[in-house]
Amino acid sequence: MNRFFPLLALVVGLLLPALPAWAQVDLVVSVQDNARKPVVGLPVHLDNAAIGFSAALPTDAQGKARFRGLSTAGRYAVSTMVSDQYQAVREADLVLRANSSPSVTLVLPQLSAQALAGVLVRAPNNATTINTQNAEVSSELSARELREIPIEARDITRALYRLPNVTLATGFFSEAPNVSINGANGLYTNYLIDGLDNNENFLGGQRFAIPVGFAQNVSVLTNNFSTEFGNSANGIVNVTTKSGSNDLAAEVFYLTRPGPGIDGKTEFAQRDLSGNQVKSGFQRQQFGFGVGGALVKDKTFFYLNAEQTFDFKDNLLTSPELGVNASIRGQNRFTYLSGKLDQRWTERFRSSLRANVGYVNIGRQGGGLDGGVAFASAGNSQDRNSINIASQNVYVGQRFTSQTDVQYARFRWNYGKADNPSSPDVNVQNPGEQTVAVLGHPGYLFDSHQSTWQAQQKFTLLSGRNTFKGGFGIISTEHSLFGGGNPNGSYTVKLTQAQLDALRGRNLGPGLGINDIPASAEVTSYGVELRPQSFGTTQNLYNIYLEDQVAVTDRLNVTLGVRYDYDNLSKGGAEKGDRNNIAPRANFNLQLTDRSSLRGGYGLFYDKILYTVYSDALQQNTTSADYKTQLRELVRVGALPANTNIDRVTFDGNQGASASNVAYLQGPSAASLQGQRAGVFGGERRLLNPNGYQNPYSHQATLGYQYQVSSKTLFYVDAMYNRSYDLFRLRNVNAVSEYAQTNPNAVVVRTTTQADATRPVPITTIRRFNKPDSSFAVINGQRVTGVARNVVVTESAGRSRYLAASFNIQKDAAEDKYGYRVSYTLSNLKNDTEDVNFRAADGNNYGTEFANSINDRTHVINAIGSYYPVSALRLTVAALLQSGQPVNRVAGAYKFPLGPGATGLTSDLNGDGSSFSSAYQGNTDRFPGEGRNSDRLPWAKTFDVGAQYTLRFGEKTSRVELTADVFNVLNTQNLSGYANNATQSNQIQVGAAGSGIIRRNASAPRQFQFGLRYAL
Repeated sequence: MNRFFPLLALVVGLLLPALPAWAQVDLVVSVQDNARKPVVGLPVHLDNAAIGFSAALPTDAQGKARFRGLSTAGRYAVSTMVSDQYQAVREADLVLRANSSPSVTLVLPQLSAQALAGVLVRAPNNATTINTQNAEVSSELSARELREIPIEARDITRALYRLPNVTLATGFFSEAPNVSINGANGLYTNYLIDGLDNNENFLGGQRFAIPVGFAQNVSVLTNNFSTEFGNSANGIVNVTTKSGSNDLAAEVFYLTRPGPGIDGKTEFAQRDLSGNQVKSGFQRQQFGFGVGGALVKDKTFFYLNAEQTFDFKDNLLTSPELGVNASIRGQNRFTYLSGKLDQRWTERFRSSLRANVGYVNIGRQGGGLDGGVAFASAGNSQDRNSINIASQNVYVGQRFTSQTDVQYARFRWNYGKADNPSSPDVNVQNPGEQTVAVLGHPGYLFDSHQSTWQAQQKFTLLSGRNTFKGGFGIISTEHSLFGGGNPNGSYTVKLTQAQLDALRGRNLGPGLGINDIPASAEVTSYGVELRPQSFGTTQNLYNIYLEDQVAVTDRLNVTLGVRYDYDNLSKGGAEKGDRNNIAPRANFNLQLTDRSSLRGGYGLFYDKILYTVYSDALQQNTTSADYKTQLRELVRVGALPANTNIDRVTFDGNQGASASNVAYLQGPSAASLQGQRAGVFGGERRLLNPNGYQNPYSHQATLGYQYQVSSKTLFYVDAMYNRSYDLFRLRNVNAVSEYAQTNPNAVVVRTTTQADATRPVPITTIRRFNKPDSSFAVINGQRVTGVARNVVVTESAGRSRYLAASFNIQKDAAEDKYGYRVSYTLSNLKNDTEDVNFRAADGNNYGTEFANSINDRTHVINAIGSYYPVSALRLTVAALLQSGQPVNRVAGAYKFPLGPGATGLTSDLNGDGSSFSSAYQGNTDRFPGEGRNSDRLPWAKTFDVGAQYTLRFGEKTSRVELTADVFNVLNTQNLSGYANNATQSNQIQVGAAGSGIIRRNASAPRQFQFGLRYAL
C-alpha cells in the first residue's frame, strides 16, 4: 500500500485536467413575499463579473434556488427581475468561503404604480447574516477584517483568538500550536486550506502557515459541523485562499517592529513567531507582495503571494572563568511562497491548482537570554520546511455535483540542525566540575521527514427536498525520523586550573571550539548513539461519509449524517486496529421569523492518532533479551495483558552507549559498542500498546439562537456540552505504588530505594563510590541489567467535560462610520489528561487528576471596534479580557535520609523519580493536600490599538496605506492568558493555593509595529 497509493494518486492527478484550488460551495437563495411566504417558480440570477460567471435557476416549491459548486473567487450578486407581482431585488458583494453552504433571503416588495423601480439591497458582509441552513457553530474573519485587526507579523493564528470559543493555548513545548478550541489541547486542532489537509502530522499544528496576504477568509468550526469534516474531535480551522479575477489586483507591503528601543520595558522574556523565547535586541523586518488577475478573461485566473520575515535577536555569552562576556547575534527567517491558478473549462467544469512553499529557520546562535555558556561552535537552528501542491476539480450537473481533489505535501522538521554536524559535543568543566563551556554539536538528533498524499471524492445530489452529500478519502503520510543522541560522540571533560588558565590566556572569545581544548584534558564521561539510522512507518487515514439535509418546510431544515474513519496507527502492538469509529450526526435549523432562527444538534466526532504516540513507542524502545525478559515478567504478574505479543510491542529504537578511560576526541565508535545494547539499564523505556489505541472521540451537543438585529448587525448565542473519551495519556506498567501526601505538616518522604521496591518488577540499585550506580532487577532468581525502571505505554483512557455558553454581537461597518464584534464566553473544561505525554502524579492514580484543564478559562471577553472618522482614516481597538488560568501547586523541598546521620532535600515525595518540570511534560508531585490545578492566576487584560491612513490615487483604484499598531498599549504585565510553554510560565507554583505567585514570565510589554502598503 505504501508504494501503490502515491503512484495511484499521481496517475489520478495527471489524468484529471487539473488546475488550481477551487473549493465547492453551495449557495441557497430563499425568495419570500412581504408576508414571508415562499415565492415559487421565480427565476433567480447569480452573477460574478469578476470571473465572468452567470447562472439562473427558478425557485422550487419552498421558494428556494440552490446554486452548487461555486468558486470562492470574486464577489457574487443575487437578483430577481421585475415580475407581474413583485419588484426586482438585488443583493451584492457576497464573498464565499470554502466548503460552506451559505444562505441568502430575498424579500420581494409588492409591485405598485408608485414603485416601479427595483430595490437594491446590499449585503457587504454575509458574516452578519443568520445561518438558516444548518446548526454549524462557526465564526470567521474576512480579508478586510484581517487587515483591520492589529495582528503581529501578519500571522493568521494571532487573529483566531479574537473569535468565540478560541483562546491562546498553553502548550508543553515552545513550538506547540498556539490555538485552543473549546479549551482543548492545540495539538488536536485540524488545519485545512480550501478544505484540504494542512497539518504537521507528527505533533500537530499547521504544516504551512498561510500569511494574511494569501487569505480571503479564515473560518473556525467549533461544534456540530458537517460529516464532511473529520479527523478532529476538537475543531477545524479552514482558510479560503485568494483567487485572481478579471480585474488586476496587487499589493506590496513593508512591515517593521523596531523593537526594544521604543517598546515597553520588561524583565521577562518575550516569544517570537515560533514560540521560542527572545529578549535583548529583538527586531523584525517583513516585506512581500501579492498579485492576481486573468491570463484569459473569464477563463483562466492566477494569484501569487510572497512574504519574507527576518527576526533579529541577541543572546549573551558569559563564561567568567574563560574571560568571555559577549553578545551573539542571531536570526530567524520565515519565507512563504504561494500560487494559485483557477481554470473554467466549461460552464459546468472548473479546476484549480494551488502551491504553497514555506522555508522557516529558527536560529539558536549560542549564549542565553540572560547569559549562557554555549559558544558559537555549539550553534544550531531549527528548520520547519513545507510544501503543498493541490489539485481540486468541480463538475456541476443538473442535480449532481462532483468534486475530486488530490494533494501532495512534504514537511521536514529538523529540530536541531547543527552548525557543525560532524562534530562531537563537549561539556567543559572547571576543577570544581562546574560547566564553563558547551561546544560542538547540540548533542541530539531530531530530524522528521513527512511525505503526505491526500485524495478525496465528494458528491452532492439534489432530490426534491433532500440534499444528499457523500464522499470518501484517504490521507497517507510516510514518516521517517532520524533521532537519538549524537552519533559523533558526547564528551564531558574536566580541566585542571593550569589548563583553564592557559585556555583563558589565549583569549579566543566566542570562537572557542572543540579543537582548542587540550588533548590531555581528563574525560570524565563519554557516550555515543548506537542507532544513528532513520525509522518510521506510514499512517493511513481512511474516511467515508453520507449526509442528507432535508428541507422539511421552507423554515425547517434537518440534517442527518454518518461518518466512518479508520486510522491504521490504532493497531499499535495489537493484531488489529480500532475499526468501530462510526460517527452519527444530526442537527436542525428552524427559522422562527424572518429575522431569527433556532439551531441545535448532536454529533460524535473522532480524533486521529498523533504520530508522536507511535514514534515515541518506537524510538524509546529496544529488542534486547533483558528487556523482553522484563516484559514477560510484567505479563506474568498482571501488569501487562496476558495476550501481549512481546515481539509486536518492541522495536530496536535509539539507545546510547558509554565508555570509560577515553582520551579526548578518541572515543570508540558506535559500531564497537553495539554489544552494550543488551545490558544497558534504562531509566524509562516505551512499548507499543499491546491492546492497540482507541481513537479519542467526543459527544457534542449544541443549542443556539440567532437574531438579525438589522441588515448589518447579528446577535447569536450558543450553548455547548462536550464529553470526550479515550484521550491519550501515559501509563507506567512498572509504576511504584501510590503514596499520597495529604497533610503538609506531616510529610514523610519515601526514598527512591523504598519506592523501587514496590514496583511490579522491583528495581535494586547499588551505590558505588566514584563509579556510576548499578541498577538491575532480579527475575526468576537471575540478576537482569538490561531492564528499565519505568516501562511506559500510551493508553486511550482519558476523559474530559466541556460546558460553555457563547454570546456574540457583530456589526459590519458597511457605509457607516463604525463596526464592531463583541463576544463573551462563559465556560469550564475539566479533564484527567492534558497531553499525549501526561502522566499521573502519584503512581497511575488518574482518579485524582480530573480537574480544571490547564487551558480552562471561566470568562473570556473579546471586543473589536473600528471607527472611520473620515473615509481615509480607520481607528481600531481590540480588547481581550480573560479570567486567570489554573495554577498547579507543586511540592517544595523536603528533607529525606541520605544515610546514617545525613539528609538531603527533594521535591520527589513519593520516590518515583518523576518529580520534574520537563519542558515537554511538566509532571511534578503536588503540594500535600492540593489537587491538580487548584489555584488561579489573576485576570489578563490586554488592549491593542491600530490606525490606518489611506492615500488614494487616480480613480481611487490604487492607494497607499500607512499603518501603526500598538500591542498591549497600556503596558499591562499579564501573568495569564497568553500563549506560552507551561513549564516556563506562572502556571506551576510551589506551595499551597493562595500562598502567592512567583513571577517566572509575563506577556509581552507594549510593542509597536509600523507598516506601509501599496494596493491596486
